[in-house]
Amino acid sequence: MTMNDSNRPGNTDPSFDPPQDSGQPNQPPSFSKKPAEISPSGAPGWERATLEKLAFASLNEQKASRRWKTFVRLSWLAFFIFLVWMALQRSAAVTAATTPHTAVVEIKGEIAAGADASAEFVNAALRAAFEDKGAQAVVLLINSPGGSPVQAGMMNDEILRLKALHKKPVYAVIEEAGASAAYYVAVSADKIFVDKASIVGSIGVLMDGFGFTGLMEKLGVERRLVTAGANKGFLDPFSPQTETQRVFAQGMLDQIHQQFIGVVKAGRGDRLKETPEMFSGLFWSGQQSVELGLADQLGNLDYVAREVVKAEEIIDYTRRDNVAERLAKKFGAAMGEGAIKAFSALPVLR
Repeated sequence: MTMNDSNRPGNTDPSFDPPQDSGQPNQPPSFSKKPAEISPSGAPGWERATLEKLAFASLNEQKASRRWKTFVRLSWLAFFIFLVWMALQRSAAVTAATTPHTAVVEIKGEIAAGADASAEFVNAALRAAFEDKGAQAVVLLINSPGGSPVQAGMMNDEILRLKALHKKPVYAVIEEAGASAAYYVAVSADKIFVDKASIVGSIGVLMDGFGFTGLMEKLGVERRLVTAGANKGFLDPFSPQTETQRVFAQGMLDQIHQQFIGVVKAGRGDRLKETPEMFSGLFWSGQQSVELGLADQLGNLDYVAREVVKAEEIIDYTRRDNVAERLAKKFGAAMGEGAIKAFSALPVLR
């Protein structure tokens, strides 16, 4: 009696195939098994597929992150390159050398090193204006309350040098204010024009600061300052000032004041109608300054260009901070610089 393979005892798996004789001696029998089908419900093999998907997703995310970091770094690099390029391209007037015109250089705001109204910027603009053959005259357009006597002195000296070198007239036009260090610069001009309500003069010097010694005693705060040199800390606001130190500082201010007076007298000459108050630090209106000889006549920039220079076209040679430099100042050491200025006590013409 014969039986089919399907009816053999113990063979209940329909996918089971009997071992096949390979015909080779000492070879184990081979078994074949049909691959199991993967069902959506979680049949064998779903774990590997899920892990592969997670691995590929992680790799893609890392690649995207690297690309983004590279983009950000390149963007910052391009930004800084742009800043450097803009810093080198400081704005300056461009004009044909053969075109007759009135050259203007503005002196606005506080006169100080690093400011727009600094000797570095103003003198560079002055040189460009004087060297232009088309410039018939140079006008100093002034609107400043004053500032550093050193910076003002450097401007005054450079204007006198350029006048002698290029033989061109220089006129000063004072708008709202031309006081102290600004007036120090203005007297280098051949003529000074003002508005009737301008603020002019304030020929004096000051050194200001604060003293907190009395307050510290009331609060029980002890100042511990160690110096090498008896007078090294005499400008320290938390230390008392001796009479010797006060006299020394006063002598220095008096000397700078006499320098200021000498510059004014040299610039204005016989036009000054000197009074006891003229060099006391007082200031006057534009109309009063004309009467005192501190200014020559009333007039604005257009009037000077049209009626005095006889060249109505006005070209501005002023050097100003460009966009890159303004950004650098905002994000730079502006706060630290302000703190230093708050505690400094340098002579100021204002």
